[in-house]
Amino acid sequence: MSMAEETIVPDKVSDQIGVYCPEPIFRTRQALDEMESGQILEVIADDPATAEDIPRLAKRTGNELLKFYSEGNINHFLIRKS
Repeated sequence: MSMAEETIVPDKVSDQIGVYCPEPIFRTRQALDEMESGQILEVIADDPATAEDIPRLAKRTGNELLKFYSEGNINHFLIRKS
């Protein structure tokens, strides 16, 4: 797969570096609530709990987790609003 096929361009980025549980869940939920269906939100967080919490939130709210990856201790989530 080429880099171009892998690249997903978010409509909105929620930078949550230095923010800890439960705040990332509230902020992600709020950001998704403000978005239109089909738009993509990127969440960037360094709270280790987000690795489980954000995918759970996406599933519970019916949104689609497109991609999750980590760079060092930074987690990246790409979520498509349903």
